[in-house]
Amino acid sequence: MGNNRFKEFFQLGELGNYFIRVFQKPDPNKKSNFNLKMMHGINKISILMFLAAIIIWIVKRVL
Repeated sequence: MGNNRFKEFFQLGELGNYFIRVFQKPDPNKKSNFNLKMMHGINKISILMFLAAIIIWIVKRVL
């Protein structure tokens, strides 16, 4: 029972799985179109910009 609770604690959920899926290489077996590629590209840029802004904000607060 303890092992199952440990796995449940570290489950990422839908949002975490999306972040992992966005940064993985695309599956060659799945059909993809231009709009989907552009959407994931924009999402990658926005996630990276958000993380950079959080890091800069934390550094400014600490220093």
